[in-house]
Formats: sequence, structure tokens, C-alpha cells
Amino acid sequence: MNYKGGVGKTTLTANLAAETARLGYRVLTVDLDPQSNLTFSFYSAADWHEDLRESRTIKCWFDTRPPGRDVPLRDLVLTPPRVNHVLKKHLGQLDMIASHLGLIDIDLQLALALHDGRDPALGYLTVHGALGEALRDPFFQTYDLVLIDCAPNFGLVTKSAIAASDYIIVPAKPDYLSTLGIGYMVGSLHHLVDEFNTMADRATALGYPTRHVTPEIAGAVFTMTHIHDGRPINAQRNQIAQVYAEGITRVFRATVRNSARYFAEAGESGVPAVLRGAQSDLLTVELRALTDEILSALTEKGSPR
Repeated sequence: MNYKGGVGKTTLTANLAAETARLGYRVLTVDLDPQSNLTFSFYSAADWHEDLRESRTIKCWFDTRPPGRDVPLRDLVLTPPRVNHVLKKHLGQLDMIASHLGLIDIDLQLALALHDGRDPALGYLTVHGALGEALRDPFFQTYDLVLIDCAPNFGLVTKSAIAASDYIIVPAKPDYLSTLGIGYMVGSLHHLVDEFNTMADRATALGYPTRHVTPEIAGAVFTMTHIHDGRPINAQRNQIAQVYAEGITRVFRATVRNSARYFAEAGESGVPAVLRGAQSDLLTVELRALTDEILSALTEKGSPR
């Protein structure tokens, strides 16, 4: 997640998922952005309209009150055929839960659910904790990694994703506007965790035992870099160095270059760039190096399995 749009969140999610699956892992992606770009990275617009729109998206889960009352999250899991055709020789698998353009209205519905007549703590936890509870279904324990692509905001849908997560990855372009909000976002994350856990303690005292949440920032990833002589241009290097110096969060060493041609073709083919390029292709090398670095960091912290 990042408050700023256009920083490569969806591209990073799709390629990180695809490369992790290429390494033999079972990966689930969850598209929580109403723009649905992650969904359209694996399914065509025609497929979405004909097969998914009415009953196979995360909106169906959020539409019930409380979320998931009538539609178990596991029933919405899809296995995109085109990318998994490429992955079949690697023994990994990439599944997803698709988004819906109508998800933009869900925050209002969730806000109403915050005040459903019970104790405020229970309403709060019903909304903020629903996705985390759903992902604790034993069905999802078969996945090694779940990646959630969030909208560029801090609304209730995004907050439910944070509460469901172990770690947050922050994609950012190496420019002033994209990095400006990182510190504020980290502060907002800490506030949300404190608020959630206070409500959890209150619910437990009322006789509704509730887990604490402990999401952490795993680190920032610099995307859409412009490369000259094998490294980002001077202005971007200076911006990256500034984020390092501030020490707000870990910064992953590997970066991802801007490559409009490769990334634009992903939606048409249903296969992310990291699986389409030659092994020697510089973009492929960068994406694989970044995936290795992120997986190593998560393994150090105890995830993925």
C-alpha cells in the first residue's frame, strides 16, 4: 500500500506473486482496489464481465452484513488459467480473489456497520477484523503467501487489509510526492494497530475473546526507476538516499525499472512481465532479485512457511 496512486502497487503485486509461484510456492492474491487493475492483469475485461462480475468478486463478500455472512471468502477464489498454464511446469500456483468497480461504495456500507446497535467495540471489530478472520479459515492455510493489493487510501477496506496482514510492503517512485507520505502512513499504521488492540481488549472484557493484530512495515520498494549506466538517475538516487537517511522504514536494495512496454502487455496476455521475459532480460533480473530479497526478509521474520 501507499497513499499515492500510480507508484506501481499493482505491478509489484502481480509480479511478486508470479515469481513466487514460479519458485514453487502456492500464492493467493486479493484485489481490494476498486480500479481492479490486479484483476485485469490476469483476466480480460470480457472475462470479468461475463464470468466474474455478478458473483465471483470480493464485492459479493463485502456486500453482506457483516462481511462474509452469506458468501464464504473461500468460494471466491479463482485460478487464472493463462498465468497458471505458464506456471504448471514449476509446480507453483497463483490464485486470486477478484475485485469489482463497485467496491468504491463499500466504505460507506462498512461505516454503517460500525454502528449496528451493539457495543461500539464489537461493531469496530466486525468491520476491521472481518477479512483477517476470513483468512484464518483452514482453507487458506494451504497457501504459502497471501498478497493483498490495496487502493491508494486509508479507508475501511484498506484498514481491514492491514488488520489481516502480517507485513506491509510500500511501493514508491523515487520522487518527492511518492515518498512524502511514507512517514505519515507509518504513523497511521501504528495508530490503527493501537486502536484495534484497544477495541480487542474491550471486546474480550465483554466476553468476546478477540486476537490482537501486529502488522509491521516490511519495507519500501522503489519502482519505476529510470536507469542510466546501470543505476537510477541522479535525482532518483538522491530521493532514495533521503528515504534511507530518514530511517523511517527498511528500504529494499533491489529496484524495478520503468518499462511501459513490458508492463502494458501484461494485461493483454494475462501473464506478468517476470514470466514473459528472457532470464537475461534486465527487468526480469530486477524483478527476480527483488522477489528473492522480499522472500528472504519475510522468512527471517517467520513467513512464508
